[in-house]
Amino acid sequence: MASEREYELYRYTPSLPAAVIFVIAFFALTAIHAYRMTKNRLWFCIPFVVGGLFEAIGYIGRAIGHSEPKTLGPYLIQTLFILVAPALFAATIYMTLGRLMLATNSASLSLIRANWVTKVFVIGDVFTFFIQAGGGGIMASTDADKAKLGQNVILGGLFLQILIFGFFVLVAAVFHVRLRKQRKLVKEMEVLVGVEWEKTLAVLYLVSGLIMVRNIVRVVEFIGGREGPLLTVEWTIYVFDALFMAATMAVWLAPYVVGLKRGKVLVAGAEGSTELGHV
Repeated sequence: MASEREYELYRYTPSLPAAVIFVIAFFALTAIHAYRMTKNRLWFCIPFVVGGLFEAIGYIGRAIGHSEPKTLGPYLIQTLFILVAPALFAATIYMTLGRLMLATNSASLSLIRANWVTKVFVIGDVFTFFIQAGGGGIMASTDADKAKLGQNVILGGLFLQILIFGFFVLVAAVFHVRLRKQRKLVKEMEVLVGVEWEKTLAVLYLVSGLIMVRNIVRVVEFIGGREGPLLTVEWTIYVFDALFMAATMAVWLAPYVVGLKRGKVLVAGAEGSTELGHV
């Protein structure tokens, strides 16, 4: 019938157990992040917490899709929320590098001005967020041609996000190399502010790598189209998206983030955070 969708929403029946497992996992991880963020007043982590919430909502959509595979609403929810959540994770990751530069008093070592690091990458991230969200909305159209257009828009957003992430890793790596050469300054700053800068960068590299691989897989997925090998099976979204993003949230629980509050140096302790001064 003309009013019906010209193709199936899913090329398989969504797994209910897998969706429920990750709904629980993402809600649990989000709750822990929200608690730590509130306790230490690390408000720049808000996008990360919202990203975790988006992931949980997205997999609720997939859980509903198990029993209602032809209903557009749950399909649209899982498509949009799972698609854009990593962009929210990225926003906090970008802001962390800028705060690390300030906390170690090493802003001069950055490829670009430290106070522009957050602005440049977050603005780019917001742009890719809306591109992907818009593409997801178009892709959910009941018209096959519009759905294809939506896939292409999403591809553009993912490609741009990969480029931004690549440049971000380059900026972080150059800062890392330059800071390591300042060994005396590094030791003094670690003692003064209690920021384990190299551990922080290691975590940044790891979560950036997880999101980068996820984005590359999604690009291959959308290039292959609905009949491609990645969209006709379900395990890829759980391995390269759900599992990788849950790992990103788990790794981000490392206690390094305390100490990176904007404009201040804080040290985490058993009783919370102690303000030492400004940088």
